[in-house]
Amino acid sequence: MVSALPPQHPQRLAMSLELHARPFPELSAPCRAVHVAFKAAQNAADRDPELDRAHLRDLLDRFGAAHPPPNADHYVGSIGRVTLKWERHTEFVSYTLFGEGVAESPYDGSTFRLFPRDWLEEAPGLVVAASLVRVESVENAEAAEARLSDGLGRHFVREALAASRVADGLAVVGSDFRIHEDGMSRFVVLARPELGPRRLGRLVQRLVEIETYRAMSMLALPIARTAIRRLGEIDRELATCVAGFAEDEGSERATLDLLTRKSAEIEKMATDGAFRFGAARAYEAIVHERIEALREERMGGRQTVGEFMQRRYDPAMRTCKAAERRLEELSTRAARIADLLRTRVDVAIGAQNQSLLASMNRRADLQLRLQKTVEGLSVVAISYYAVSLLAYVLDPVATATGISEEVLTAGLVPIVFLGVLAMVRRLRREIDG
Repeated sequence: MVSALPPQHPQRLAMSLELHARPFPELSAPCRAVHVAFKAAQNAADRDPELDRAHLRDLLDRFGAAHPPPNADHYVGSIGRVTLKWERHTEFVSYTLFGEGVAESPYDGSTFRLFPRDWLEEAPGLVVAASLVRVESVENAEAAEARLSDGLGRHFVREALAASRVADGLAVVGSDFRIHEDGMSRFVVLARPELGPRRLGRLVQRLVEIETYRAMSMLALPIARTAIRRLGEIDRELATCVAGFAEDEGSERATLDLLTRKSAEIEKMATDGAFRFGAARAYEAIVHERIEALREERMGGRQTVGEFMQRRYDPAMRTCKAAERRLEELSTRAARIADLLRTRVDVAIGAQNQSLLASMNRRADLQLRLQKTVEGLSVVAISYYAVSLLAYVLDPVATATGISEEVLTAGLVPIVFLGVLAMVRRLRREIDG
C-alpha cells in the first residue's frame, strides 16, 4: 500500500518527465538519416515558440500525421515511410528523419527530399546544420575498412576524413565534417550485426548532435575574431594614453574622456558577446561529451574524430575564450588607468585647494592689517570730532576761569583719545567674543 505523499512541488513531475522526454531512436542497419537544424535570426529570448510548433504542424499536415500535444518541445512520429524526430532547444529547432534501407547511390539526398521545398523556405529561422547519415551493415572490421577505403571513401575529402572504431569495436564511424556541394555534411556508420538497435540509434544520434552543437558553438568565432581585432586597436590606444599620462603630456580631462569612451566601447562589446560566448562554452562541452561517449579506437593510421576536433575545432574555441578573456582584461585595465588618472586629478585638485587656502590666509591677514589701520584712523577721527565738540561745550567755562582755548583743547586731546581708544577696544572684544 502506497502512503499519501505531502504536497509536492508543482514542477516535480515535469522535471522527472524531462529526463525521459527525448529517447534515442532504435535503428537497424542498413538505414539512413537526415538531420536539419534551424536557428532563429533573433535572440533566444525573443523567439516565439509557437512559430516552431506551427512549422512542425504544417509538415505533419502534409503527411496526414497526428499533431503533438500543445506546448510540446519534442515529438517522435511517422510521416510516410520514415520516422520524424523533432526537438526544440533554447536557440534552435531540429528535424531528423530516419528511414530503413539505403539508396544505391550514397548521399543522393533522397531522404532529404521528403522535406518539401516550400516548407523549408518558410522555416522560422536559418539552417545552421544539415547532415546526411548512411548506415550500412558489415560483417567485421576488415570489411568495414575495405568499404570505407574502396567505395565510400570517394564521397569524402580524404585528407580531412576522420574515422574510428566505436561502440566497443562493433561499428566504424567516419566523416570529413565538410559542407559538400549539396549543402550537407556527411557521416557514415558501418555497423556489425552484433550492434543492437538501441546502441545504433544512440550512435547515430550522437553523430548528428556532434555536428549540430559544433556548428552552434562556432557561431561565436566571427564575433571573437572581430572583437580581437578591435581590442588590439583599443589596446594600442590605451598604451598611447598611458605613455602620455606618464610623461605629463595632454590634458587630464581629455585623457579621462578618452578612457571613458574606450571603457564604454569595451563594455558594449562584452555585453553584446556575453550570451554568444557563454553558449559557445556550453555547446563545446556537449561536443566533447558526445565524442567521449563514442569511446573511439584508432583504425589503422586514420585520425579519430576526437583528434580531428582537437586539431581543427579546439583552436577555434580557444580563440573564443581568448577574446572573452581579452575583453575582461582590457575592461579591468581601462578601469585601473582611469582610477590612476582620477587619483592624479584628485592630488592636483588637493594641491590647488591648498594653494587657494594659503592665498585666502594671506588675504585674511592683509584684511586684518588693513582693519587695524582703519581702526587706528577711526580712533583719530573720532577723537578729533569729540575734542572739537567738547571744546565748543567747555569754551564758556574755560573763558570764565581764564583758560585759553588752546590750553583747553590740548588738555582734552589725551583724555578723549584714550577714552575713544578704550571704547573701540571694548567693542572689538565684544564682537570677537
